[in-house]
Amino acid sequence: MLGDVLLIEEKHRKAGEAIIKEILKRKKENFTVAISGESGTGKSELAHVIAKGLRGHGIFAKPIHIDNYYRILPLERTEWREKNGIEKVVGYDEYNWPMIYKNILDFKNKTYSTMPCVDLVTEQSDMLTTNFADVDMLIIDGLYAIKTDDVDLKIFIDITYHDTGKAQKLRGKEPQNEHRMQVLLKEHEMVKNLKSEADIIISKDYSVELIKK
Repeated sequence: MLGDVLLIEEKHRKAGEAIIKEILKRKKENFTVAISGESGTGKSELAHVIAKGLRGHGIFAKPIHIDNYYRILPLERTEWREKNGIEKVVGYDEYNWPMIYKNILDFKNKTYSTMPCVDLVTEQSDMLTTNFADVDMLIIDGLYAIKTDDVDLKIFIDITYHDTGKAQKLRGKEPQNEHRMQVLLKEHEMVKNLKSEADIIISKDYSVELIKK
């Protein structure tokens, strides 16, 4: 997202280093990583740290933020959710998954790809073009990112929205009101069900646990 604020801390760097070691063990052509977790848990920070860290190993990884793929634009989303019912519409189907999969396919085919990018200043969605010819790895982050098909490594940040109040206020993406709290609660109910799909779980203190399957 354009204008996003990344709050990178030492915990993100340490977790990123541990995850990079695991990625290097598993790496193959067109490798994809997905990072899920509730709002404000550090998904974008972790994706950034991992991508930057992989550069030191000669690997070019590009983060894709699923929040750019909402079907309803930011300026219209609150009204749309309230009109249609937060309990009914907040969730997986809010995102443009066909476009997400089209961009992933473009990555695998090493072609140019046009992707949405939300400008947090104007709250409009721009379209940006990326050349995937030299991109070795894709890092997909978002609430439901690990539901993406055919992902090679799935990471789940096991922190709830109760723990992210400070991060929410600092990032300033959405106003803190009753509507926002209802959305966070619905997202919490859906995201927590993804934990069982993870290959790596990051705990509240940001320690990294590899899940044996």
